[in-house]
Parts: sequence; C-alpha cells; structure tokens
Amino acid sequence: QVQLVESGGGLVQAGDSLRLSCAASGVTFSSATMGWFRQAPGKEREFVATIARSSTTYYTDSVKGRFTISRDNAKNTVNLQMNSLKPEDTAVYYCAARIYSGRTPSTHSYQYAYWGQGTQVTVSS
Repeated sequence: QVQLVESGGGLVQAGDSLRLSCAASGVTFSSATMGWFRQAPGKEREFVATIARSSTTYYTDSVKGRFTISRDNAKNTVNLQMNSLKPEDTAVYYCAARIYSGRTPSTHSYQYAYWGQGTQVTVSS
C-alpha cells in the first residue's frame, strides 16, 4: 500500500520561508516521478513543481526562482523549499507520486496515482 505523508506546513508572514517534506512508503521511490500540487479555497488543485526519477525539475511560472523541489532516494522523501512566500501561496499543499520513466514533465493531477493528505500553508500579509 502506497502512503505519502506531508509535513512542514504552517502559518508564516509574507517573505518568510517554509520547507515541506513528503515521506513515501510502499512504492519504489527511485522509480517514481514526484510532484507537489496546491489547492486554495474555492479554487481547483494546481501544479506547483515536479521532479523526475532523473532529478530533472519543472515548476509552474508563479513559483520559479522562489521554490525548489528536491528528492532524497535514500530516505524516500521529496522536499519543497519555499522562499519569499506570498499571501497568494496560501493553500493546502499535496504530495503526489507517479511511476513514470518518460521525459515529459508531469504537470497534471490526473497523471499521478498516489496522493498524500495535504498540509496547510498560510501566508499572512
């Protein structure tokens, strides 16, 4: 059974940083493409960042230069370092996993088979 457990969310002020982590189990982590998505109240879930098994990364435009996704295959974890946070980054952040060996960035939620429960990130102005 695949489990993804996010941690690291919280309440911060604009300009602050947070580091989200996602611990994976029940999946061959080194073979998985990992992604972070977020969902703000009243909005659809949106893509944030993805890291392929090759460690190639891809970001949505609104977080480029501020967020960094990384993976540690030895610890079966994927992290999202979020710097210079803005109020519009407020959302529930979800970790997702996809068993995929292709080169096309996985930016759509339907591409991911496994999801965590989410962690709340709130950025006050």
